[in-house]
Amino acid sequence: MTQRTERVAGEIRDILGEIIARQEIKDPRVRGAGIITFTHVRVSGDLRQAHVFFTVHGMDDESLERVRHGLGRASGFMRRRIADRLRLKSTPSLAFEVDRVFEQEERIEALLREVSQDTGKKSE
Repeated sequence: MTQRTERVAGEIRDILGEIIARQEIKDPRVRGAGIITFTHVRVSGDLRQAHVFFTVHGMDDESLERVRHGLGRASGFMRRRIADRLRLKSTPSLAFEVDRVFEQEERIEALLREVSQDTGKKSE
């Protein structure tokens, strides 16, 4: 990403975080989800599309999917809020995706603990 797209991505992530923190989205799938964390945003080079990655700690896949649909339904509202704050020729369309990095990290740590315990038993 270029410096400009990185800056725009950071601004979008901050604005979305503020919208969630202020509970401006009325959709119950989003409002009742708990703490939604936007982990990162990828903006296309032409600044027309933004992929927003999010997670909600302790939520199962089905619930995360409901939150994703709720965020998708509210994307027009969030896009207008972004347009109000950022001075861009066109405001990027928003696509929301569940960030699975933390789940993968937990699995890797569990596997490493298991391997560590197995090698400890073999050396005894």
